[in-house]
Amino acid sequence: MEEKKINIVCSRRIEKYREISEKALSLAKKNIAKGKESEAKEIIEMVSCYLEDSKHFEKQGHLVNAFAAINYAHGWLDSGARLKIFNVTDRKLFTIA
Repeated sequence: MEEKKINIVCSRRIEKYREISEKALSLAKKNIAKGKESEAKEIIEMVSCYLEDSKHFEKQGHLVNAFAAINYAHGWLDSGARLKIFNVTDRKLFTIA
């Protein structure tokens, strides 16, 4: 069976992934590892900025850039999880070992 290819960025897809990243951000904020507050603050700030950039790009009609910004945001969250800055275990929201 041939795999379905998705090669369109639309507002619905952007909203879906933005919601996932916002949920992951909320969880990360509640689960900062002891002694990692400074690192967590920096990551949270970057994630928040990228999510805001995504909203801005979407309003401007730049859907590819909006989607890319969400992916950058989530990449920061995943790096924080992998580096154990956030004590998270949800494998659907984070790329963790």
